[in-house]
Amino acid sequence: NEKNRAKVRVKKKEDPSVIKEREVPQHPSCLFFQYNTQLGPPYHILVDTNFINFSIKAKLDLVQSMMDCLYAKCIPCITDCVMGEIEKLGQKYRVALRIAKDPRFERLPCMHKGTYADDCLVQRVTQHKCYIVATVDKELKRRIRKIPGVPIMYISRHRYNIERMPDDYGAPRF
Repeated sequence: NEKNRAKVRVKKKEDPSVIKEREVPQHPSCLFFQYNTQLGPPYHILVDTNFINFSIKAKLDLVQSMMDCLYAKCIPCITDCVMGEIEKLGQKYRVALRIAKDPRFERLPCMHKGTYADDCLVQRVTQHKCYIVATVDKELKRRIRKIPGVPIMYISRHRYNIERMPDDYGAPRF
């Protein structure tokens, strides 16, 4: 036992001239300073379940209000996970389901297991930086703020607002 302990105590001194390797996450080339250059009209907007529900409560037409906010053509996109989440909510949310099945909405297929919509949206936005995320959920907003170059659309004072969007792209500042 004492021989083993003696071996453990001996440490090699690190050579300061050796180049140290470390893992640094690669940022996509579309991010110029802190702004995303892939964003431009027509905007593709990933819509969350609660965003549709709060839009109905605020009596806002989704597509028209998005266009009023961004001053450009907007294509709302809905993933299979979000669609499944709305269907699970049942009869109470049938208006939200009817809005989600609108032909103006673009359907995005999901290739992963499970139907947790927040993880799906975060994963999709991390891979492709061409989306704006529309949500009212505080936890999802917090997760998306950690991803550089992804604007967030939310509802305040019965209208849509956008956060982290460059001034050049037209979004109004309040």
